[in-house]
Amino acid sequence: MRAKALISQSALTHNLSIVKKLTPGAKVVSMIKANAYGHHLDCIHPLINNSDMLAVSELSEAIKLRAITDRPILLLSGIFSEDELQQAIDLGCHIVVHHTSQIAIVNNTQQMVNIWLKIDTGMHRLGLSANDYKECLPLLKDNPLVEVACIMSHFACADEIEHPMNEAQLNDFQTLTTQTDVRSMANSAAILSQAETTFDFVRPGIMLYGASPFNTPSDQLKPVMKLSAPIVSIKTLQAGESVGYGATWIANIDTTIAIVGIGYGDGYPRHAKNGTPVLINGVLCSLVGRVSMDLICVDIGTTKVNVGDNAILWGDDKLRVETVATYSGTISYELLTGVSSRVEFVQHA
Repeated sequence: MRAKALISQSALTHNLSIVKKLTPGAKVVSMIKANAYGHHLDCIHPLINNSDMLAVSELSEAIKLRAITDRPILLLSGIFSEDELQQAIDLGCHIVVHHTSQIAIVNNTQQMVNIWLKIDTGMHRLGLSANDYKECLPLLKDNPLVEVACIMSHFACADEIEHPMNEAQLNDFQTLTTQTDVRSMANSAAILSQAETTFDFVRPGIMLYGASPFNTPSDQLKPVMKLSAPIVSIKTLQAGESVGYGATWIANIDTTIAIVGIGYGDGYPRHAKNGTPVLINGVLCSLVGRVSMDLICVDIGTTKVNVGDNAILWGDDKLRVETVATYSGTISYELLTGVSSRVEFVQHA
């Protein structure tokens, strides 16, 4: 018996509809990098078929995506050689230009190429400085083979709604661009909290998969991945007995525990704390002891449980991935992208 990740097609459709409702008039570039945030490309057809554009991080991801769709692809990392430029053109990619070294490569193109210029407005990760942007823009616009399809930037702190950098970055972006530019800045957090950042293209990511960028569940979104695993054993510990590696949890009273067939080898977080909720037969139970590679132990109290029953680790309305992330000292992005190949992925309605 294996752990399973059920990928809800209706939830994908619903979450994309929320993006479109919140950003009327904008085109949607759905982020499906990192194997669709861990949800698997072959399980997310509602996104692939109904987005205006799809975004991946690197060429290897674009190759896999192009094999299953003819939708436009945005290559977020851009290209770093003429060979990569040709490969991106052959794949029909729009190419993000975020560094001056990429400008000469793009300008030497022998074929039409669509580019997105990325400006660094404060993230200080990828993006052209304001001066580099001003200098390179006319060079690229004067090349008849280069189409500057969009100007973009990226928020550093959009998941902190009141952070002063949000307004500062937006102001800098608006100062550097004009009403006639095709523009893009809004990620999931901005879509949900800053309507003024919508512009022409929005770039939702985590919200498409039903998780909130604010790390607290959103009633607007529906979980896409339901991660579950079978109960492989049930036993009773006597008061004073421990369970798991290191004997870090000791029963205060006689306690019935269920052993569930999932562990960090499957992507369940190694640092999940005692008390992390696990949903069994509709009841929230508590993780006890250390997470091991293949198994976790759960205090089931008086809940009626049989070997073979399924435990839900996240993805139910009663247990969202954001909650497990909080107990594990991480974020939902890491949990979703970290589900391993041992887990069986299944599409369902």
